[in-house]
Amino acid sequence: MTPLITAQDIPYLPRGVRLQDDRLRGIRVLQAPERAMQLDQIGDAILGELDGARSLDQITRNLAARYDAPVEEIAGDVRDFLIGLIERRMVFIREAA
Repeated sequence: MTPLITAQDIPYLPRGVRLQDDRLRGIRVLQAPERAMQLDQIGDAILGELDGARSLDQITRNLAARYDAPVEEIAGDVRDFLIGLIERRMVFIREAA
């Protein structure tokens, strides 16, 4: 069985999906057509790295450097979070060129 995302794949937010501040509630949300998902600080940090150019590996390394955490320790959590959003069609991936 092939994984939904590999270290070289590039995750991105598809058209119509965006990060947004819910000022009324004071939270960050991932907004998609007909649905929204409340984000915690970790989810917001991960999604903030999605620029359509960086691979999962690059994103994981950036987060590890920013939060002074071992790459091996956070890689699985980042991948699992993104897989959940891929399954909900709130994050898409493309293979690196």
